Amino acid sequence: MAGRRVLLTLAAIGVVWALDGAASRWLNPYIYRVLVLCSINVMLALSLNLVNGITGQFSIGHAGFMAVGAYASAAYTVYAVPLLLGPGYDQNAWLTAAAFVLAILVGGLVSAVAGFLVGLPSMRLRGDYLAIVTLGFGEIIRVAILNIDAVGGARGFAGVPVRTNLAWVLGGALLTFVVIRNLVRSYHGRALLAIREDEIAAEALGVPTTRYKVTAFVLGAFFAGAAGALFSHYTYLHTNSFTFMKSIEVVIMVVLGGMGSLTGSILGAVLLTALPEVLRFASEWRLVVYSLLLIVLMIARPQGILGRREVSFRRRRGTSATPSATPAA
Repeated sequence: MAGRRVLLTLAAIGVVWALDGAASRWLNPYIYRVLVLCSINVMLALSLNLVNGITGQFSIGHAGFMAVGAYASAAYTVYAVPLLLGPGYDQNAWLTAAAFVLAILVGGLVSAVAGFLVGLPSMRLRGDYLAIVTLGFGEIIRVAILNIDAVGGARGFAGVPVRTNLAWVLGGALLTFVVIRNLVRSYHGRALLAIREDEIAAEALGVPTTRYKVTAFVLGAFFAGAAGALFSHYTYLHTNSFTFMKSIEVVIMVVLGGMGSLTGSILGAVLLTALPEVLRFASEWRLVVYSLLLIVLMIARPQGILGRREVSFRRRRGTSATPSATPAA
């Protein structure tokens, strides 16, 4: 079983790098950029769905965790890596890749620590109160970064090397999906789902609700920070990318795809990232058409495109191998 998983992992890595090679060679750079941003948003939507959809909390400060991971990772790459590996480390491809992996981990871990510090006191709150706390955290982080000259302040953080490509973000999105899916299917995932359905009943049955909510919050913050690390090594880093509207955009991705559905989050993230670009032919009416489409979709499917269902491609006994939607575990 373990050998099969190793082979599947190696095969997935090979497919991802092959896709990146083909995409960078044959795709228009603009389309390539949209695909990269789609994958980063998939990571954000999946990580927020763990908190909002699976655990049943309401966080609207996800852009703050993304900002923490982005700036921590960028600062590590710019200031720490040359001291640790020497100024010419980027001439070695393996050293560069290893340094980038560490930078992503640094971004994720620093964001996870921030998630713990915010989540430990605030996870005792519920509903609107929790939303207000997470919203305040996101704005505090953005304003604090604006006043730190070491990371560029209001000018933005210049000099961060470009390391991210489609292979890295596809791998990050795949890893995020696998980890959260396995968590949901585990014993701990059952506890998270119980908290979502009825927190008081779950606590009465002996589930340590605060501990599980903080754990989900920290894990969601980790993957948001990793997404921020990938983002910071792809495009110019500025706090304008992490405003309150970015948090709302990620929330819309989760709600549109379906609260609690991981494949729905993927669909919502891809749709909301690509749709504004597809509608560029509408010129100045682009955002109007975009908003109208969202309104119509939410009226037609208030529970989201997939609701709480998951899309499965496994072959069922006695049926063909056509895609089917099965209830979430």
